[in-house]
Amino acid sequence: MDAVFRALADPGRRRLLDSLNARGGQTLSELCGQLDMTRQAVSKHLAVLEAAQLVVSVRRGREKLHYLNAAPINAVADRWIARYHRRRAQALADLATALEATVTTDATTDATTDFVYVSYIATTPEALFRALVEPEFTRQYWGIALESEWSVGAPVTWVEGEVRIEHPDQRVVAYDPPRRLAYTWHTFTPEWGAATGMGTEFAERAAAEPRTTATFEIEDAGDGTVKLTVTHTGFPAGSIVREACSQGWPHLVSGLKTLLETGRTLTPA
Repeated sequence: MDAVFRALADPGRRRLLDSLNARGGQTLSELCGQLDMTRQAVSKHLAVLEAAQLVVSVRRGREKLHYLNAAPINAVADRWIARYHRRRAQALADLATALEATVTTDATTDATTDFVYVSYIATTPEALFRALVEPEFTRQYWGIALESEWSVGAPVTWVEGEVRIEHPDQRVVAYDPPRRLAYTWHTFTPEWGAATGMGTEFAERAAAEPRTTATFEIEDAGDGTVKLTVTHTGFPAGSIVREACSQGWPHLVSGLKTLLETGRTLTPA
């Protein structure tokens, strides 16, 4: 956590985080224009922020896009701040909220509305991949089961309690164990809204949005650690699904990490 606090100590780096919080998915050139900094200065600041895992970069064709990553802030909250009175750590709690805030733009769907989250987990790529697809794992940290033949184009059925969600558009997009998994996202039905407590109004509004895609990329980070990058794409501007997912993914990945590293489970979000 020392690297996180060192990264946040510089006002220039905080300005970079503010800019990415306002609009995710910016290139190096865009950040230079936003902040009136030299390319060299922005590159150096980004290197420090990426080393502290506060910023994550994603390649899209020839471009390198930069996003905030809330994982280090969640680690501070989960492992350190909880030991003290919340009022004494209000500044950091506010920062966590800011880093996970919904990003909106004037566009309909583009990279600036993507949600990207990175976590490092002490496990193997094979174990992590199994935990993403096998119901005996997903039920423990997610509270759901995903049923699929797990091949590209195969349907994916969501089972949450007594509710089964099946739809022709719920399909596997990529399946390359133990490196990459992607599937189109949940279909929001009134039955799901009622059963989960999200409400039928939320389900109806969510169902009106374009279908999104969740992608999981797994890399061996060495020393018995695996890097997991979750990228959720396809949200429209002002998406209520993105707002819900941006709050849900950190909790879900935290539960996955706890399960794989300790065998314990967190209460699913």
